[in-house]
Amino acid sequence: MFIEENRNGLIYMRSTLIAARHAFTTRYGGVSRGSLATLNLLSNKGDDPEAVRENWRRVCALMGVGPDDCAVTCQVHGNTVRVVTRADRHQALTPVPYEADGIATNEKGLPLFCFAADCVPTLLWDESGAAAAAVHCGWRSSVDDILKNAVETLEDLGASRSRLRVAMGAAIGACCFETDDDVPRAVDKYLGGQTEGLFRRRADGKTMVDLRGANARRLVQLGLKPEKIDSSEECTVCSHEKYWSHRYTKGDRGGHAACIVLE
Repeated sequence: MFIEENRNGLIYMRSTLIAARHAFTTRYGGVSRGSLATLNLLSNKGDDPEAVRENWRRVCALMGVGPDDCAVTCQVHGNTVRVVTRADRHQALTPVPYEADGIATNEKGLPLFCFAADCVPTLLWDESGAAAAAVHCGWRSSVDDILKNAVETLEDLGASRSRLRVAMGAAIGACCFETDDDVPRAVDKYLGGQTEGLFRRRADGKTMVDLRGANARRLVQLGLKPEKIDSSEECTVCSHEKYWSHRYTKGDRGGHAACIVLE
């Protein structure tokens, strides 16, 4: 179950399934202005750099670190999951020197961040505290099996599928994810045809797709326990005042984050 929390005006969500310190941020609680108000964490959207850095400082305070002490994704809608260490700590507002839509670690005290604005921000955590991952699941990275790569990477770091807990944050819902035929075809292939209930075909030829549902189903196929998969019910398009939505704003938007740290 997802619960809304408020820390000094910074509104974020957390999953009751994950005991590690973590957060799914919203648009609330930052200092950015205009169309990027208020909690924008992306530095490539024309925002005031000082505002972005202050937003980072506020979110990182939840993780108990400074804004230059985190590892972050550099998202290209691919399926790479990179193992990160303290050597990968990223200075806020600077270019990231690698491409990876997912990052994983077994190092204590290193926060992991991934970003979203309709795609599915996903946190994976071994309940023993052995390892964790933050993964950006857009539809392309999803059907390229980034979650399989994440699970296998976590196993390499000492995690066990039987101990993994997963939380998928707010994302575009089946109510709003209108697609052409390429997306349901790719999802059907991704899941080996196990797509019952994930698609709704419309009279105009478009298909509505439940991407979070598809990813939850893939996690079960990979051997995770259904009761250890938590999925937010919020749609970023429907709740565009609370979350960033690329589709709703036609690209004029900031970005929210999912973050986690092993303790």
